[in-house]
Amino acid sequence: MAPGPITAVTLSKGTKSPHAGAIIALGHGIVEIPLMILILYGFGEILKIPYIKAIIGLLGGLFLLKMGIDLLKGIKQTKIDSSNDPRSPLMAGIILTLANPYFLVWWATIGSILVFRSYAFGLLGFVIFMILHWSCDFFWCYFLSAVSFKGGQFFGKRLQQVLFAICGVFLLFFSAKFIFDAVKMFLSF
Repeated sequence: MAPGPITAVTLSKGTKSPHAGAIIALGHGIVEIPLMILILYGFGEILKIPYIKAIIGLLGGLFLLKMGIDLLKGIKQTKIDSSNDPRSPLMAGIILTLANPYFLVWWATIGSILVFRSYAFGLLGFVIFMILHWSCDFFWCYFLSAVSFKGGQFFGKRLQQVLFAICGVFLLFFSAKFIFDAVKMFLSF
């Protein structure tokens, strides 16, 4: 999993629960696994349509803008709290995955090649690929949230505030990139 919005949110939510990354990865998998299956049946071609990419980019950018602003606004209220609503990280994983145009473009191009190469070994090859791919995402997100949680416990509220600020700025950066790229695509029609 490349550093991006899911990484930023995993680190942010990891300050509250070491398990947040696992739940975010589950949300990510809820989108990613069916997408892999759909790609096997030709859906990847739809994701290559510029108009579709532009709409996804614009909506994703606006969503990340709201998340980044909310994260930066909440810096002063950060507190070390291990109680966490499991639906929030799950929805973050789902929405961030759906709203990331680069995720969808990656699956429409490089990812689709991997899907078809794995399927060359039959259905079992494809299933093994899906499981291994998602397991890597799962363990990476779990690791990030566990490190974030332990760091927050060790270094306290100040580290959480710095981490929230960094993650908020990253979300705003990705928001601007997604919106800029979407507007550029719309203007090229």
